[in-house]
Amino acid sequence: MELGLYTFADVDPAAAAKGPEGARRLKNLLEEIELADQVGLDVFGLGEHHRPDYAASAPATILAAAAVKTKNIRLTSAVTVLSSEDPVRVFQQFATLDLLSNGRAEMMAGRGSFIESFPLFGYNLEDYDQLFEEKLDLLLALRDGETVTWQGEMRAPINGRGVYPRPLQDPLPLWIAVGGTPQSVARAGALGLPVALAIIGGEPHRFAPLFDLYREAARRAGQDQAKLKTSINVHGFIADTTAAAADQFYGPQAAVMNRIGRERGWGPTSRAHFDQSRGPSGALFVGDPEVVAEKIVAHHKIFNNDRFLLQMAIGLMPHDQIMRGIELYGTKVAPLIRKALTREAEAAKATA
Repeated sequence: MELGLYTFADVDPAAAAKGPEGARRLKNLLEEIELADQVGLDVFGLGEHHRPDYAASAPATILAAAAVKTKNIRLTSAVTVLSSEDPVRVFQQFATLDLLSNGRAEMMAGRGSFIESFPLFGYNLEDYDQLFEEKLDLLLALRDGETVTWQGEMRAPINGRGVYPRPLQDPLPLWIAVGGTPQSVARAGALGLPVALAIIGGEPHRFAPLFDLYREAARRAGQDQAKLKTSINVHGFIADTTAAAADQFYGPQAAVMNRIGRERGWGPTSRAHFDQSRGPSGALFVGDPEVVAEKIVAHHKIFNNDRFLLQMAIGLMPHDQIMRGIELYGTKVAPLIRKALTREAEAAKATA
């Protein structure tokens, strides 16, 4: 199982000097990606947003900067809001990232959890579903061949045009990000594309049937089951002690959830709810290395997932705490997980 991180590059939306605030966050973000690479994590993802509380409106640009500072870690969007993007530019940007990183780029396409990009780029929110379906179809065509002929209803056709540069990886990896909608999961399975499931609330085990649906949709479409991949993407934090992890993470994470909650009509969160969510069956992966590793392994038994991505840098987390969390993730948590999964695999072979 691949282990990694993702973030939206949170900034202070109330900062008066937004330029300096963004520059500070991106400088720290590059240091975080470098450290994740140095401690042996497998993946780093960056989400696209167009809001005052996030600095990553152009993930491919930031990941390109990270590409020249890292050696092994895979670099992906998490996610690219494909419905309001031009698939040609998305492909070109990530193909360029792939060349700069010597074949470590990935795209993660999704509908996005916010709607700001639609009016910003001149799209009608009522076309939400059709935009995603058509643009995903075009992105797949761009990925599959150098010369593209394509026609849809939401944009002008492409008639035998070459799209460059071509990536080092063939094909350039493309994941579909979903938030729990069965139709989205089934579509990814029918297309034979890897699927990443965001779980930020409730009890994660309740989402496990979605992966069963994904694999069944792939089987019915005649897709090669061996090529299917799954990821779970969650909130969490690692510190030297479980008490420290909870105390450090609660404030920034709660501030984010309450801010979004006010926009969407959710009730406010509380420390009691937070503490319940970081229990064995909750959606938060918060604790010392042993606690977090044990919870990740336990959920791997439920989901049989190929990838696990943790969002630690959420809200206004202090940079030094994030760096310590990344260090512990790579040097303590990851070895514990890999050892446990290796032991399980060897035990399964012995009883086969």
